[in-house]
Amino acid sequence: MPEGFLIRPVCSSDDAAVAAIIRAVMPEFGADGPGFAIHDPEVDHMNETYTQDGSAYFVLESCGRVLGGAGIAPLEGGPEGVCELKKMYFLPEARGHGAGERMIRLCLRTASELGYRTCYLETLSGMERAMHLYAKVGFAPLCAPLGATGHHGCDHWFALELA
Repeated sequence: MPEGFLIRPVCSSDDAAVAAIIRAVMPEFGADGPGFAIHDPEVDHMNETYTQDGSAYFVLESCGRVLGGAGIAPLEGGPEGVCELKKMYFLPEARGHGAGERMIRLCLRTASELGYRTCYLETLSGMERAMHLYAKVGFAPLCAPLGATGHHGCDHWFALELA
């Protein structure tokens, strides 16, 4: 990852920037209709949401500007010990520099530290670069979704057993 990129925990002053990134990036991949995370109430309150027990959210910034983020939280409606990799989106200028892999690895390390045994994620066709990255870090495809996220627009699901 080039110099000038910093990954740090989200803070309340990041909420508007993170919401704007989610609302800009998801439509780029056709994920703006019903059944997608763009409509989750937490989008406008990321800091508050991810300071809850068992959760963490990180932002990528450069020159004081937030360019993306990702987090983990308990999988809603899922089994005990399973977290979800959530809201991982980057603006185009942040892509292709290794930030995604660094972000995922930080989220997975944090999930392990929080005591999770499995990390789950869901995505959709058209996000091939993201799915390639998920496979690279060890996520395996699933045949069906886990939990009750309400994201019925997603058509690909993955899980990774944490060390």
